Amino acid sequence: MADGVNASMTGAQAIVATLADNGVTACFANPGTSEMHLVTALDKEPRIRSVLCLFEGVATGAADGFARASGLPAMTLLHLGPGYLNGGANIHNAKRARSPMINVIGDHAVHHRNYDAPLASDIKGLAGPNSIWLKSADTPPETGALASEAFAACLSDTQGPVSLLLPADAAWSEGGQIGATISQPAVQTVPDADIAKAAQALKIAQAPALLLNGTGLGEAGLQAAARLEAAGIKVFSDTFVPKQRRGAGVFAPQRLQYFAESAIEDLKPFDLLAVVGTSSPVAFFAYPDTPSTLVPEGVDTLLLGDRQTDSADTLARLAQAIGTNTAAEAPTYIMPDVPSGELSGFTIGQSLTRHMPEHALVSEDGSVNGTMSYMTTGAAKPHDWMMLTGGSIGQGLPLALGAAIAAPDRKVIALSGDGAGMYTPQALWSMAREDVNVTCVIFINNSYGILNIELARTGAGDPGPTAKNMLSMADPAIDWVQLSQSMGVPAVAASTAEAFDDALEQALAVKGPRLIAAHVKS
Repeated sequence: MADGVNASMTGAQAIVATLADNGVTACFANPGTSEMHLVTALDKEPRIRSVLCLFEGVATGAADGFARASGLPAMTLLHLGPGYLNGGANIHNAKRARSPMINVIGDHAVHHRNYDAPLASDIKGLAGPNSIWLKSADTPPETGALASEAFAACLSDTQGPVSLLLPADAAWSEGGQIGATISQPAVQTVPDADIAKAAQALKIAQAPALLLNGTGLGEAGLQAAARLEAAGIKVFSDTFVPKQRRGAGVFAPQRLQYFAESAIEDLKPFDLLAVVGTSSPVAFFAYPDTPSTLVPEGVDTLLLGDRQTDSADTLARLAQAIGTNTAAEAPTYIMPDVPSGELSGFTIGQSLTRHMPEHALVSEDGSVNGTMSYMTTGAAKPHDWMMLTGGSIGQGLPLALGAAIAAPDRKVIALSGDGAGMYTPQALWSMAREDVNVTCVIFINNSYGILNIELARTGAGDPGPTAKNMLSMADPAIDWVQLSQSMGVPAVAASTAEAFDDALEQALAVKGPRLIAAHVKS
């Protein structure tokens, strides 16, 4: 029939076909009874790779990783309100990363909603805070149109996760209609007048600085940022960013420090801070006698495009307006010696610099040790580093899974703390099932390391046995090698820098998933 109308097409089939027509190529799913017709619709759609995830937090984290690696949305398949809640933490991270994703959430049949069944919930109320768009396709004829609308919304200026509710009867009933194919919108740019004003302000300032996020952390944006730094404008990046190009030959902005007082000290020498592709920086948490805003008194702030604007474009035009053609120096690659002695985040970073292949994708969810590895890989071969944007740990392994599905020709490396890894270890099973090219490094210190630091910083008092026990994972200790092997991922343990270096070289030399249990010094 004309205009995508097919009397025999179900609502579920219309949604799946519409998303496939719009270029969606992956679905990360943890389905239930209400989604069985979506499962069979996916069975008939070869353009979408369906990946079973054993926990919804893996599905949503993987969709985030897929988007960060490809720039395109994947769909997830979630079961009612509880399924959404299980995946909610990594949807929160994805929203902070502005990652486009389409969460298709099965709901009770429309006529069944009135009976307060055990799985009934206010799904719209639950999903609303982390959805930039949310609608329910209550009848088959509207399913395809709403799928198109969801696709357009997740790539809109706001960009981020959307939620499309699909009642079971709309999924199984015929009368579905395929929705329109949507053109991707152009990215917002900063007006010329604002660029000119900012350039003038930066020229006049005695000690100007710039804070950067977004597209400006790709290779082209960083080339422009290097020109601005050479012109005397100190360039910082946000502490946690969705993805950053870095390594040999790539200009490296100074990363704003995590702890509030340290970040304030970073910015004190300057009289003007231009904020490009982000927002004025604030502390991750409140602390006694510490300001919430990180911009010191006496430092003026100039907002030059928010998170919705193309910061790479802003930087290029700003560098042209200022008239700078030279560039600040970028690191050069020098093969480090084999690290020796105790294993730490620093020595792991040295080994990564030695063995990480060019164009690798790194998914980091390791708090203290992940930061150490970041600090020591600045001169590794060019790669992309993906960070924990929303602060909800348990992102690292799922993010790596999704990135590997999106970029099968690139080696993906997941760096996760043992505490963070235990939020979503089910990702290992999906890695094995899909045979993705991921090397997982688990920093094992049998502790929530960052919380031991924060315990002292927050002024909570001297920890007694209960407090210490709440932050320890040592009794019983988790055997990550056995855990990984039980899910189909080959694994080895390393407790010295030399042993880890050898294990990493071997893991990166083969295709498919591998895990290294890195027993680091606490």
